[in-house]
Amino acid sequence: MKSQPSSSIEDYVKVIYSFTEWQDKPITSSQLAARLGVANSSVSEMVRKLKDQGLVDHRPYGAVRLTAEGERLALTMVRRHRLLETFLVEELGYSWDEVHDEAEQLEHAVSETFVERLAEKLGHPERDPHGDPIPTPTGRVEHPSAFPLGGLDPGHAGRITRISDDDPEMLRYLAREHIGLDTAVEVVRRKPFGGPLVVRIGGGGAAHEFDVPDSIASALWVHSDAPHEGCTIESA
Repeated sequence: MKSQPSSSIEDYVKVIYSFTEWQDKPITSSQLAARLGVANSSVSEMVRKLKDQGLVDHRPYGAVRLTAEGERLALTMVRRHRLLETFLVEELGYSWDEVHDEAEQLEHAVSETFVERLAEKLGHPERDPHGDPIPTPTGRVEHPSAFPLGGLDPGHAGRITRISDDDPEMLRYLAREHIGLDTAVEVVRRKPFGGPLVVRIGGGGAAHEFDVPDSIASALWVHSDAPHEGCTIESA
């Protein structure tokens, strides 16, 4: 009988997957250490363990990539995490900046039966409170057609479809400014001399211009039915 992966292994494969979910660039050991808040030596030891278990491919000084088996485990954990985040917001009244750490604790403790009953209770949601897609029980993921706000040309309009949850303070700031999922946004211009991006937020008479620094522009993803000329895909 195959043993249950440890919580550390589950955390590692989930972080590796999440790093590459919205970009093609693979994660390095040093980036993995920074994201997990552990020493490089600890990462090296764990990566060797993951490789021995057939969960990652890795060569010395190279990037760390999930195998098919590693990706299956990662998607299981991502599904748990994002369903739990959705439950905490929709059913328990958590704000979107509070749920990540709470879900990190809970995802290792719940059973698959609990996860599937939770999904049924929530009506099988397709995205979490930050717009990240929730994998199906079979591991299928439907990513929206979306591009980072900072890579869009002036005149491009759409709706915010994903907001990176890496920075809780940024999420609180956006909430205060009434900027969230499905908010209408249009790129107006870039202020000169490396200034912020100017966007128009909202629609109709409630629309207003808003200065967006690069740190926020890279965290906001805008839905687009077709790639817009000049769009670039950047790291979230």
